[in-house]
Amino acid sequence: MYEIIQKAHSGIAYLALLALVLAVANAFLGYSSKKAFEKKDKMMALFALILCHLQLILGLAVYFVSPIGFSLLGNMEAEARLTSLEHPLINILAITLITIGWSKHKKEASDTGKFKKIAFLYLAGLLFILSRIPWTNWFN
Repeated sequence: MYEIIQKAHSGIAYLALLALVLAVANAFLGYSSKKAFEKKDKMMALFALILCHLQLILGLAVYFVSPIGFSLLGNMEAEARLTSLEHPLINILAITLITIGWSKHKKEASDTGKFKKIAFLYLAGLLFILSRIPWTNWFN
């Protein structure tokens, strides 16, 4: 069971990152060009949000059943600290920022404001995620 959840977590990570990059790029293009916030813009941001939340749920499942997750908490070696503390904590913060971006864009009256909320908060979340991906595990 662990292997299935771990493979799903790894596979969906690519989709979530791609959707997040596309949503950020779309939001910055919309913000800079002052275009109207359309249904496709909303759906792109929503799709990224959903994939990020799905990734978080799978990640939490992996964290609690993995031999390199919760069981290593307290180990101060760099790789153990990354997988047991930094990766989950930073990704929870990242997805919180993405969720705040989604929530704030809905309350925004102007199209430029909608793009701005998504662009900057989704970008902050993306940068957090990229900063704590265990790259050595991804390429093995």
